[in-house]
Amino acid sequence: MKNVIFIGMPGAGKSTVGVVIAKMLGYDFIDCDLIIQKQTGKLLCESIAELGPLGFLALEDRINSEINVTNSVISTGGSAVYGENSMTHFKKIGKVVYLKLSYDSISKRLGDLTKRGVVLKDGQTLESAYIERCILCEQYADIVVECDGLTIEETIEKVKASII
Repeated sequence: MKNVIFIGMPGAGKSTVGVVIAKMLGYDFIDCDLIIQKQTGKLLCESIAELGPLGFLALEDRINSEINVTNSVISTGGSAVYGENSMTHFKKIGKVVYLKLSYDSISKRLGDLTKRGVVLKDGQTLESAYIERCILCEQYADIVVECDGLTIEETIEKVKASII
């Protein structure tokens, strides 16, 4: 397997699980949100405020499409699934793993969305974003890992079992 790419809602555990899985596999770990921040020199919330939701999504899609690595675990931002170019690219370079959680679990984990850099389109609520993104996650995922009610350790074990 060339790469493992995690997708899912913000707060699903993509980065937390990704770091541990990378160590288990002896792979590098790449956090797409950190790459965007490094390339722009801004926090995600600053880029979203400056570019607007659609401008940020275009930036995210472009940057994610340019990630060319092997033997890596890639943790995408929660809005990466809106980027058709990057998702097509990710499917070519590895296995896409969707960390799936219920809306209730996500809403409990998130807290203040503005500080987290969560992209919401004009007039969009967290719940409507959740519904829209779940459809896209299901569409792009090679592997779906149901994470509701699991501890982080149980999630990691379930992911490990599904990719090895």
